[in-house]
Amino acid sequence: MTPTRTLATAARVLLQIRNDPRTIALLLVVPSLLIGLVAWIFDETPVFDRIGPAMLALFPFIVMFLVASISTLRERRSGTLERLLSMPLGRGDFILGYTLAFGILAVAQTAVAVTYATLVCGLEIDGSVWLLFVVAIADALLGTSLGLLASAFARTEFQVVQFMPVVVFPQILLGGIFLPRDQLPNVLETIGDWMPLSHAIDALTAVATGDEDTGYIWPRVFFIGCWIVGAIVVGSLTLRRRTG
Repeated sequence: MTPTRTLATAARVLLQIRNDPRTIALLLVVPSLLIGLVAWIFDETPVFDRIGPAMLALFPFIVMFLVASISTLRERRSGTLERLLSMPLGRGDFILGYTLAFGILAVAQTAVAVTYATLVCGLEIDGSVWLLFVVAIADALLGTSLGLLASAFARTEFQVVQFMPVVVFPQILLGGIFLPRDQLPNVLETIGDWMPLSHAIDALTAVATGDEDTGYIWPRVFFIGCWIVGAIVVGSLTLRRRTG
């Protein structure tokens, strides 16, 4: 792996996305619209203040998972990846380049979503706003890395969607959005505690409510980071040149 090749890959991905207004809208606008819809549903109730931080974790995570996985899969199906890997570009350069490109988009997405949630939807943040940004960006990068991992195993876009019940839905159900994890059966609570989205939801909620100090937040960010690195490593090792 070389920085030059990784940066070149990231630049190529960003150039492609720049020429695709629908993908840009999906990345930057749709999460905010969904957060706004939730805020509207629970207007004049305290519910949105309680679940709003979880929505900041949930919607960007799902969108980044879908866009990253489908974009990478299309590179394989079109033969672009096979042509690239016949050159000095390695699998690690490819995966890291994609991660960097979508990481930049994740920063923009997070800025839009957090700004919209706080200024337009009225989500109250009692803790540090910059720390909220850090956790939200880590959450979006988590969706990106898991999407890249899923694309390494999928053969079609439909199979990417099929990975959502395996990778995404259990994290939503066991993440503490519908019921606090400590009220779940012991086995489900343990499984939920090992899922990265649970830690993103916990950290964002803690920052929003101002109930926990950074000694509570940073271990969760580190846990999410371990999942991101692990997904990138496994994805780079299992990435195939073409769909079979």
